Amino acid sequence: MLRKLLILGLVVILLVGWQIRNFVYQPQIIRGENNIIINKGASTASVANELANAGIIDKPLLFRLAARISGMDKKLKAGEYIFDSPISMYQVIQKIANGEVSYRKITLPEGLTTQQMLELIEDEKMLSGEITMTVKEGELLPETYTFTRGDSKNSIVLQAKLAMLEAINQAWDNKQDELPIKNKKELLILASIIEKETAIDAERGLVASVFVNRLLKGMKLQTDPTVIYALTNGKTALGRALSRKDLQIDSPFNTYKYYGLPPTPICNPGKASIEAAANPEFSDFLFFVADGKGGHNFASSLKQHNNNVKNWKKNKK
Repeated sequence: MLRKLLILGLVVILLVGWQIRNFVYQPQIIRGENNIIINKGASTASVANELANAGIIDKPLLFRLAARISGMDKKLKAGEYIFDSPISMYQVIQKIANGEVSYRKITLPEGLTTQQMLELIEDEKMLSGEITMTVKEGELLPETYTFTRGDSKNSIVLQAKLAMLEAINQAWDNKQDELPIKNKKELLILASIIEKETAIDAERGLVASVFVNRLLKGMKLQTDPTVIYALTNGKTALGRALSRKDLQIDSPFNTYKYYGLPPTPICNPGKASIEAAANPEFSDFLFFVADGKGGHNFASSLKQHNNNVKNWKKNKK
């Protein structure tokens, strides 16, 4: 009789153990929300309750027991976690213990001014704090940056500043010889003008060649985006076409009035424009104008350029 009871007890223990193992290791379909936020210093019990409330697990006590037995109860890390269905309880424990937090993204597009980029960062609700870092025009590299919920806004600014510094240093180290630019700042200024003049990758090198050729010949750059920057101070879009009066504005950014590059960048250029500024295509072009199809027509003489302008006006009509 005792032997039968022992065998029965052993069978029950094995069945219970098998069932518990299933609960812990068998993937389950998640119900409800599939993400939670674990605060710093949260106990295993509070984590289990958060998971249960979110429908990610349905046995919080078993979660605590499994975490304790596996030795991962002391390794649970704070952060935001997103769980894909199906997932087992053990996989949930592992994910939190390994700190596999969810990363969010913020994109800073090419051609925005620093003011516009800082506004994008300030508006990101999943970032914390305020921007306290000093940022000059052209110091932020347009890129998509990752962050975890609660990271500081300054952390994104720092990432973008370091990325721009790296991009400029690399371009400067690999630039063409005999370019009419004296330093990295001027390289960045030229790149910012290229960025504003074209969004077509295939044209960037040619646009760069026009400005380089004009600088080499001592000609004024005569580029509209610098005048727009003079009018708006890089804070807003102009919202209208430039007028003849605009071209007379007395500003060092007015490249119709003053020779050489403007004193600072006029936006934050992307890597493609930086590379074009450092390694422009070889051409004898001195002019370009919109072709009415989204691109530009280039010319090496004023006569040819005037014909291109006439054609642009016809296409515009």
